Amino acid sequence: MTDSPAIQTQTREASFRKFMTAVYSWMVFALIISAVCAYITATNMVIIRAVFGNPMVFYALIIGELAVVFILSIRIHKMSVMGASLMFIFYSVLNGVTLSVVLLAYTGASVFRAFVITAGMFVCMSVYGRVTKSDLRSAGKYLMMGLFGIIIASVVNLFFRSSALDWIISLVTVTVFAGLTAYDTQKLSVIAERIGENETASKIAIIGALELYLDFINIFLALLRLFGKSRK
Repeated sequence: MTDSPAIQTQTREASFRKFMTAVYSWMVFALIISAVCAYITATNMVIIRAVFGNPMVFYALIIGELAVVFILSIRIHKMSVMGASLMFIFYSVLNGVTLSVVLLAYTGASVFRAFVITAGMFVCMSVYGRVTKSDLRSAGKYLMMGLFGIIIASVVNLFFRSSALDWIISLVTVTVFAGLTAYDTQKLSVIAERIGENETASKIAIIGALELYLDFINIFLALLRLFGKSRK
């Protein structure tokens, strides 16, 4: 005996809510972990000397973050849910330690203001990605091109150290990652409507949380570069 259409619809809606709740719960959890680790690092001179006293340690942390993202993105289908969860938490810790430089470089008021603006932008773009009837896949292609452009321009500016170019890069970064927030939300919403409740769904929720986490962090850092007030 098959379920009635009404029961099937209720099941799909329940699965959708569970998946999206898992995505945003993981994202918020990761942001909290990173914020706590950033604060602990920035307020502990022993850790500050260990992380920033030797540039090799800081760069090793950056490389570690990239490695974790790469492993999660490429190998998550072969991981257990627990393994993927621990990897994501580990990444949040590493990123929190490296983000402590933000608390050391900018005033607390600047950090708080940038966080509030980022949160507002993120919520608006995420809601837009969820409710819009437009297909954002074509926009996603251009946003990815913009992301590669940001990376290339950032590398070039390491040599030129142009404040004007840095301002332009930061402005473009806010625009691109705001767009990616909407794009990623729509993509995850489509997945949520189809995936059901299983181990694969739990792992994809973690990857989705990572994508949205990165969107949030990049908007936050770009806004700080644009409007943040230095402690110096």
